Order: sequence, then structure tokens, then C-alpha cells
Amino acid sequence: MEQKDAKHPLDEIASDPHKEAQRNEKLLARQVARYLMQNPEFFVERMDLLETIKLPRENGKTVSLMTHQTNLLRERNIEMRQRLDQLLHNARENDQLFFNSRRLILALLEAQNVGKAVEVLYANFFTDFNVEFTTLTLFDPPPGTRSSLGQVQTSSSASAQTAIGGILRNGRPVCGVLRPVEREYLFAGQGQQVASAAVVPLGSQLGVLAAGSSDPQYYRSSLGTLFLSYIAEVLERLLPKWLER
Repeated sequence: MEQKDAKHPLDEIASDPHKEAQRNEKLLARQVARYLMQNPEFFVERMDLLETIKLPRENGKTVSLMTHQTNLLRERNIEMRQRLDQLLHNARENDQLFFNSRRLILALLEAQNVGKAVEVLYANFFTDFNVEFTTLTLFDPPPGTRSSLGQVQTSSSASAQTAIGGILRNGRPVCGVLRPVEREYLFAGQGQQVASAAVVPLGSQLGVLAAGSSDPQYYRSSLGTLFLSYIAEVLERLLPKWLER
């Protein structure tokens, strides 16, 4: 039986005019693309050609290259304006945060005792920083100072370790949803209303500063605690002086 030779793919293309046309079209497209990449100034003297180039859109219609570029620039301009507006908004918020922080620090420096300082702290947190619940808990304060502590919560170090030992051992600010025992310890009678919180341990086992919200998403684990940590550092320096008086 006579064996037929296998046909080469190019032989099939040559015998099919449609495939030959497709091959030539793809080859020509590659050549045009390569030429334009090697000669980016091609359209400088042929601007009229740009108006004839059509590009498809999502709705199925086509637009000229010039129209497409105009729309693209308009969209980028809108995006840049939105970014600029956001930057300006952030700048205004930072200015307000600095002003409120400065006012709070000055008021704390002027306080004569812990009770007065905490009164200022709670009021400023609520009015200037929209903090719903604020508590300052001190561990084992000197017996002679209890009458001047005002709204400060007090606790033994042992009770603190039992209730919030994990937070204290971590030593860093904690944000998010607290365990029931932590929530009740930190916020006492208001614990049931607190859905999320930011908690900062004070150095030298002085105590702990906590801010709470009824919104479970308000204090997320990814939320920055720079401001609260800053206020905690100020309290760490002022509390020993007040407690010695």
C-alpha cells in the first residue's frame, strides 16, 4: 500500500485562501506594531490619521483615538482632584487633632491632682475626640490619695492580672472587641454598652487607660493608637507627681 506523505502546515495554509489571508493579516499587524514602536514620531506629521483610528468601548460602540485620549485625561483629572481633596481633608483633620491635643495637654499640666486631671481628660475625650466611654484605672494607689482620685477607678494588681493579664503582659496598645471579663473590669457599669475598645497599659504598672465605643467596628485591630499612646505617655509622667502630693 502506497504511503502518503504528511502535509506541512504551510501547505494547508497555501491551499486555503482564507487561512492565507489571516496569516498575512497577523504578519502585517506585527510589522506595523513593530514599526510604530521603532518610530514613535510617526504621527507627528500625520495628525489627521489619529482622527481616523477607532477604538472599541464597553457598550460595543467605537470612538476615535482622540476622543478616547480626551476621556482618559478627563478621568485622570477627576481622580487627581479626588486625591487632592482627600489630602486636604486629612490635613484639616490633622490640624484639628493637633489643636485638640495641645489644649488637652495644657489642661492636664495645669491640673493640681489626679481627680481634676481625670475630669479634664474624660471631658476632652468626649467633646473633642468623640470618645463615648473613657476610664483610667490605677493599680494599688497610695492609701492617702484615694479621696483625691475623683472618677479614677482603682484596683489591686492581683485583680488586674486576673481580669486583663493578657493585655498587661502584651505591654502594647490593644484594639478590638474585648472579652466580657476584660470589658467589665475596664468599664465597670458601662461594660455592657461597650462593643469595641482601645486599651493602653501605663508604664511601671501604674494602671491602664481605656477608650470604648458602642460601635463594634469603631476600634478595629488595625486602627492606629498613636494618639491614645501619646496621652498615656503624658499620664505616665504626671501621675507619680500627683500621687506624691
